[in-house]
Amino acid sequence: MTRNEVEPRFFESFDGQRIAWRELGEGRPVVLIHGYFSDAKTNWLRYGHAAAVADKGFRVIMPDLRGHGDSAKPHDAASYPADALMRDGLALIAQLGLTDYDLGGYSLGARTTVRMLANGAMPRRVVLSGMGLAGIVATAGRGGYFRNVLTNLGTFERGSREWLTEAFLKTTKGDPEALLRVLDTFVDTPHAALPTIEQPVLVVAGDEDDDNGSAAELAVALPAGEHAEVPGNHMSAVTKPELGEAIAAFLAR
Repeated sequence: MTRNEVEPRFFESFDGQRIAWRELGEGRPVVLIHGYFSDAKTNWLRYGHAAAVADKGFRVIMPDLRGHGDSAKPHDAASYPADALMRDGLALIAQLGLTDYDLGGYSLGARTTVRMLANGAMPRRVVLSGMGLAGIVATAGRGGYFRNVLTNLGTFERGSREWLTEAFLKTTKGDPEALLRVLDTFVDTPHAALPTIEQPVLVVAGDEDDDNGSAAELAVALPAGEHAEVPGNHMSAVTKPELGEAIAAFLAR
């Protein structure tokens, strides 16, 4: 088995839903959460980011969000209460008994990370990648874009932004009905709450990525935030080694 083929493990979350996670490496724990439509394999393993972090002496813990990957994909509304992803993240930390750890995510994973911080998570360092200020404080806009894609599959002009998003959905074999429900879990984090996040935070995004607003503005809103750019847009930055290298270097300080 290669470092990109890590078998999932499972636990029952706060409401009994089965959540999957994968691990790579040994050492200090870091929980990394993938983005919407994606999964741990695609976001962290396929392009070597998890390996880059593990090589710095970390135990990289990568859950599949509810409605994604190998985690449960129920279709009923009751399985997607507000902040369900945040509660799953805190449940994983409790399941693994983590007390001294780092935490981060890409896109929806970054938003989930902020929700966890706002609800009691206490990591040493934080990574918010593929995320800007608007994507934290005003989730409805991004949610509306994905709702449009998921309810109009097969209708978009080839090469359009929506068509590319749908193509990515096909590559990850996403469940459109479950993913629509995931949108119902989104919760804004008030701008006034951001100054309470006192940990060192790396805010890193592609130099052509403005899908979730300004990463630089998000870094400024955080007391110990620092902004970094890697090549690419919101989708392509994940495929570039510079993303994993930036995260690994920050965590290893």
